[in-house]
Amino acid sequence: MTDASDTRGFRRLFGGDDLTFGAGFPLTDARESRPAVDEEMALAAHAESVGFDGLWARDVPLYWPRFGDAGQTYDTWPWLSHVAAHTDEVAIGTASVVLPLRHPIHVAKSAATVDHLSDGRLVMGVATGDRDPEFPAFGVDIDERGEQFRESIDLLRTVWRDEFPETDGSWGELDGDLDVVPKPVGETIPLLPTGFARQSIEWIADNGDGWFFYHLPESTLESYLDDWRDAAGDTPYAMAVRTELADDPEADPEHRHLGYRAGAEWFVEYFRTLDDMGVDHVLVSPAGGEDPEASLTRFAETVINQV
Repeated sequence: MTDASDTRGFRRLFGGDDLTFGAGFPLTDARESRPAVDEEMALAAHAESVGFDGLWARDVPLYWPRFGDAGQTYDTWPWLSHVAAHTDEVAIGTASVVLPLRHPIHVAKSAATVDHLSDGRLVMGVATGDRDPEFPAFGVDIDERGEQFRESIDLLRTVWRDEFPETDGSWGELDGDLDVVPKPVGETIPLLPTGFARQSIEWIADNGDGWFFYHLPESTLESYLDDWRDAAGDTPYAMAVRTELADDPEADPEHRHLGYRAGAEWFVEYFRTLDDMGVDHVLVSPAGGEDPEASLTRFAETVINQV
């Protein structure tokens, strides 16, 4: 497998010894309507300036009200291109591209384009999808998404690495007369399977540049990390945690879906524990409310800078 560790995005998230932090769009916390683009870009630049290491965009092709939100509404690739133009150093990521719902050649070209526009800052979370009605809308057999995911990963690696490749799969065929351009800035673009993506942990270790997972209780997380280190060694482990910062810095934690509401002091100790356990990057949700810029600043100053 080609080496992704020397790309700018990978180095920003995983190149040091300390836990790094990312924030996810929409930073204005607009969940069911179009976020204000200018405000989102201003917040992206602000998040970078106060110390966030990554900015992540979700891939939600279709709005399903029962699921509760529409991601950042706008398509992932032009959105991240716009983010790249309004930031300088922060890693930009997908969390996560639903590979079975997208033709892998389109993904390869779009991702490499964003990689160039961001000067190598792209990191890709990749997934099999969890919104069931989307699959018939795209004519995709939901029971085949695990196999299609593997095929897509293989093709992405191939067309980013090789010129005029010869390869085929359920997606189609390349017979050596056609090439996918541009190629990424580096040898490849980092790929982080999200959840199990209907694969074994050994497959993820062999084919991913890291593993992106959801929030887990600490006892379960410890077990997952042990299995991951056995399979993948020092390959990065990233996770998403919902974070609601209470006004009282000493407030005890209250469970939320996939995370907590707590005071800054508790969050500092929690993230120090994750760092000690071997988590490399956390995608948090500090923005929103009436003043998302102030929320980002407060989280950076009282949590990130203290961890």
